[in-house]
Amino acid sequence: MRLPLIAPADLTEEQKPLYADMKKGISSNFNAFITVAPEGTTEEGALMGPWNPWLHEPRIGGAVWELTKAMSMEATLPDPVRQIAILVTGAHFDAAYELYAHIAVAERDGMSDVRLATLVSGSRPTDLSPEEGIGHDVAYALVNGGVLPEPVYRLAVKTFGQHGANELIYLVGLYCLVSMTLNGFNVPVPERD
Repeated sequence: MRLPLIAPADLTEEQKPLYADMKKGISSNFNAFITVAPEGTTEEGALMGPWNPWLHEPRIGGAVWELTKAMSMEATLPDPVRQIAILVTGAHFDAAYELYAHIAVAERDGMSDVRLATLVSGSRPTDLSPEEGIGHDVAYALVNGGVLPEPVYRLAVKTFGQHGANELIYLVGLYCLVSMTLNGFNVPVPERD
């Protein structure tokens, strides 16, 4: 990890409100995986994952957090579609914490081990619903570069409506940013018990 965890007692005045807002949002929306340094450690209460780097730069991190809240707390896409798009993105960038976190969410929501293994290996599962398939295909096309192919875009709009297609594109973009944050700062995966 290239940036040390920031214990709550070490937060600057600029970091404190962002920390409080992130901790509140994390506890209600990102609770399927470890996000806070455990009790008994020197960093007890410190935010982990992408939240730690965002805290190091509150102006930038605050803006990314606002986008994260909008994309998670105001989501209209079905959660399986969202998780597939996020896992496709995380797998493309081999973002360890992103994969750890969203595998935990997908497992909590009942996604099969076979589907998870296929997604994180960079392949397309054969058992996707039509909506899940569009989520996969949009994410896969976007992370592999270039303009989203017109037939894929049209099918996303037909399937999810214009707002839903927009949300899907923004979701992939957000998780590209999350992946870059995690990889750029070499954010580790918490140890499992």
